[in-house]
Amino acid sequence: MYRTLPEMDAALADCRACPRLVAWREQVARDKRAAFRDETYWGRPVPGFGPTDARLLLVGLAPAAHGGNRTGRMFTGDRSGDVLFAAMHAVGLATQPTATHLGDGLRLLDTRVTAPVHCAPPDNKPTPDERDRCRQWLVTELELLAPTLRAVVALGAWGWQALLPALTAAGWETPRLKFGHGVRYPIAAARAGRAPLELFGSYHVSQRNTFTGRLTPQMLESVLAQAISAARR
Repeated sequence: MYRTLPEMDAALADCRACPRLVAWREQVARDKRAAFRDETYWGRPVPGFGPTDARLLLVGLAPAAHGGNRTGRMFTGDRSGDVLFAAMHAVGLATQPTATHLGDGLRLLDTRVTAPVHCAPPDNKPTPDERDRCRQWLVTELELLAPTLRAVVALGAWGWQALLPALTAAGWETPRLKFGHGVRYPIAAARAGRAPLELFGSYHVSQRNTFTGRLTPQMLESVLAQAISAARR
């Protein structure tokens, strides 16, 4: 349907398929948070971010209400992104350790960041129906990245469970694989034009995980370093 990632991203940004998510993202964009009251919120679905020939894909959960939903870029302008991009910069996947707004100069290297759900959900909890309705975008993204994609990191168990059926639909074999921080699985191609992948798991970069020490910068950097090493073989 879409020939390029920019073409898909442009269409994705106009999606209104999930009424509850449309209402919430637009309400947040109107009401705003006091700290951002002078800013114009994005208030739309947030596309993936990174080069179109990425060898590594990071898959999160969904945009944050006052992060990606405000800035228009995945993991940008929120505390989860502060942790993620600092770790990516530390292992050579990002040109700078911070992501504050579009046009801040950040570039990702060999890596794209995306999510199974592209609209900010209430309480950070998409419904199963919303997840499944949004899956077409992740499937298409995987298909368009297939010529170069060699490794995928799922951030969190929710993202892991949403990713597996998308990988299957996009042409890879995904048997029942158990999520865990630091797990690594080889994923065989099931369709012509697909290369085998390495699939990695990491705890999500949520405030709950990072504030409690369940996920430390060193733990995240270790997973990312292994993933990019696998992707560049």
